[in-house]
Amino acid sequence: MASASRVRLGTLVPLTKDNAGSSNGSVSSIPIFQGSNVVGRDHLVVVDKRISRKHLSLHASTDSSIEVVVEGPNPIMVRSKGQRLKVCAKEKAKIAHGDVLELIPGDYFVKYVDMGDEHKSTVPMNLSDLKKGKRHSEEDSAAVKRNRQIMEDEALARTLQESFAEDDTAVSGMTSVQKISSHDSAGSSGRNNERTRSVGPLKDILPLTFRLMRVQGLPSWTNTSSVSIQDVIQGEVLLAVLSNYMVDIDWLLTACPSLRKVPHVLVLHGQDGASLELMKKLKPANWILHKPPLPISFGTHHSKAMLLVYPQGIRIVVHTANLIHVDWNYKSQGLWMQDFPWKDTNDMNKKVPFENDLVDYLSALKWPEFRVNLPEVGDVNINAAFFRKFDYRNSMVRLIGSVPGYHVGPNIRRWGHMKLRNVLDEITFDKQFCKSPLIYQFSSLGSLDEKWMSEFACSLSAGKSDDGSQLGIGKPLIVWPTVEDVRCSIEGYAAGSCIPSPQKNVEKDFLKKYWSRWKADHVGRCRAMPHIKTFTRYSGQNIAWFLLTSSNLSKAAWGALQKNNTQLMIRSYELGVLFLPQTLQSIPQFSCTEKSHSSRDGVALGKTIKTKLVTLCWKGDEEDPSIVRLPVPYQLPPQPYGTQDVPWSWDRRYTKKDVYGSVWPRHG
Repeated sequence: MASASRVRLGTLVPLTKDNAGSSNGSVSSIPIFQGSNVVGRDHLVVVDKRISRKHLSLHASTDSSIEVVVEGPNPIMVRSKGQRLKVCAKEKAKIAHGDVLELIPGDYFVKYVDMGDEHKSTVPMNLSDLKKGKRHSEEDSAAVKRNRQIMEDEALARTLQESFAEDDTAVSGMTSVQKISSHDSAGSSGRNNERTRSVGPLKDILPLTFRLMRVQGLPSWTNTSSVSIQDVIQGEVLLAVLSNYMVDIDWLLTACPSLRKVPHVLVLHGQDGASLELMKKLKPANWILHKPPLPISFGTHHSKAMLLVYPQGIRIVVHTANLIHVDWNYKSQGLWMQDFPWKDTNDMNKKVPFENDLVDYLSALKWPEFRVNLPEVGDVNINAAFFRKFDYRNSMVRLIGSVPGYHVGPNIRRWGHMKLRNVLDEITFDKQFCKSPLIYQFSSLGSLDEKWMSEFACSLSAGKSDDGSQLGIGKPLIVWPTVEDVRCSIEGYAAGSCIPSPQKNVEKDFLKKYWSRWKADHVGRCRAMPHIKTFTRYSGQNIAWFLLTSSNLSKAAWGALQKNNTQLMIRSYELGVLFLPQTLQSIPQFSCTEKSHSSRDGVALGKTIKTKLVTLCWKGDEEDPSIVRLPVPYQLPPQPYGTQDVPWSWDRRYTKKDVYGSVWPRHG
């Protein structure tokens, strides 16, 4: 039964540890309806494995009595009438209006508020009750003011959004190809086709391949054209390769149950210890886990990608979110995806740069080969070479990967920032980008020095202008949340746990000249802290190139030149997609929801068209098919830090309470 048709009897309201009546930022408010209710991990703002997905079941009767049963293995505490009662697994307890539950003893406090009691006006109250009522009234007033301020802030964003809302609505809920969505009505399909005819093929193609991810707790307009994991993994998947750092298999199978039906799943991960043991315990029998080899200490497997094989071809996805609940629901994240058909038999030996990029990177992962039987394809070995069976001629990006090791000779320009330098060196850009600024935006800052920052800027400044001269070194700017950004975010200070940079890295004096504000009004994500990583070069609202990547700003991720620049040392596996105007073409289309195999149906190979990349805020000719607007998640040009702005570092102490009434760190 849908909650909208049920009778709501009360609410579990989050409290601070001192029971002051304001949320602690770790639990969302939980409505309690007549009949059965479930309370668990999905109600937490930040994932805590001590809380089970079905931690408690609550049965609410019409007389407002609530019976609580502990379904998870960990006990809870019930605070009622001045007493604390411990309730262990499978035990029951009764709660009433005003009782407090500690979901883990001493942590995660929620108070049961009866809807009926909330609206009684004839109940006698003593002086103490009146004082409590006044305090709660003041807190409610403060909350209203805070929400009003948020609404005012977002009004500006909505105004900016109106200029392109019509376009976004036309592609609402779509994935990388219009035919893929199973939710389109005939009417909306007709409108999409009409718009495509009127503005040309490129207008809607790129926004359909690069999207921001949906964020809970934001106004609905901010998610108009963003995607969820269910939008990405859909249809008849024959084989899935899921690459990530953190993988919560329990959440993943709940969020995307269609994965249970995929016959073959390979998970490339960066976990070890207890996290790895839990993955082994939770994984379905047909899943294979593999942690790529790390030849250098202190590295990790950090790449975030999906390879989904269908009867009609392959969907390739590169994104920025760990496969965990909080990353796909509360962070600013980005995702690129594109579908490619199977190669014709006559095209097997034809290769393009994207294909070589992909196979080179997959070869470095050294996963154990396994054999599968694919319909109409037959028995095949699943190794890096298998992915040459798809036609990437219409790829819209270049892949920029990092592979750990000491790279010398020709290999020095195959990985990391030297790979990016190598690709940019081959491109001619408009003269307006000569010495234009660079943007570094990421969620973790390594231990850097000015020498490496210069080395990195040289790579990102590569390329030639129209007259053949070098573009020249651009001034770097670092887009990074301030302490106030984190404090006032939709998660409060809890968001800072996913911006894990220590004070010793953040507060180096030479970095002060780089700091720029995280401002995302135009996409409504000022309060959704960034886990997305992007790097770009711009002039005004025009973009020379744009990189969406798993790489943070660190030597480990991008590599550092050594031995008189004859060796590049990289510690981590990373993967990103580089958007260049010269690579944009019309894309092959197939429906991943079709049952029949038709390898070339719908493919429309297009010629390269001279295009221009711009931000969503660009106000030029809306009907020009050569103008492609990217949902860059921050405003250009970035706003420099003010005198009062302090860059976020996660190991400092912050005593000013966040929007949930919490300080940082939460304990200790």
